[in-house]
Amino acid sequence: MIITLIMFMAISTSVYAQFDEPEIVKVEAKDKAAFQAKFAEIKWTGQGFNYNKLDRIPAIEIRAHLQSVYGEPTQTIEDIAKTGTYRPGKAIQFEYWFIIDGKIPMMVLDLDGPFEDGLVYVGASRYIDLMPQVKRTFTRVVTEAEPKEFTDYFFSPERGQWYEVKYANGKYSKTEVKKPSHINIK
Repeated sequence: MIITLIMFMAISTSVYAQFDEPEIVKVEAKDKAAFQAKFAEIKWTGQGFNYNKLDRIPAIEIRAHLQSVYGEPTQTIEDIAKTGTYRPGKAIQFEYWFIIDGKIPMMVLDLDGPFEDGLVYVGASRYIDLMPQVKRTFTRVVTEAEPKEFTDYFFSPERGQWYEVKYANGKYSKTEVKKPSHINIK
């Protein structure tokens, strides 16, 4: 009887754990090197991040919600320019890096700056079975947040144009600009 009770409790605890919401913690810019070192051997995949309502929202709007929940991105095009590793194929507006439940890496970035809907999601391939729950939780947290003001820059290699991308005074905008002087990209 006691063994049965112990087995029942163990089974019900593991079943319950499968439905716990994952803890999603943003990696701060100052912690990028540690994140990269810790997960240097990870095989990244986009599989498991099932399509949902977040993928139908314009990236510029998602960015304002991310600002509200997680603050500044882990990395922007400005940060990449500072490292000297920029190339047109790395033309991103922003990247948010996360650690899920203290052990699972995830990155979220824009597809084409402010011009597309949704984001790109990548995570560790060995945790692919957990990604649907991670994406559901991430979607809920992000979409329930009120948008917060931000200003980013984006270079579109297809258009050969720089943009100032922002959410301010309740309005989203993507304005053509000359290359900002503080961004050191040739």
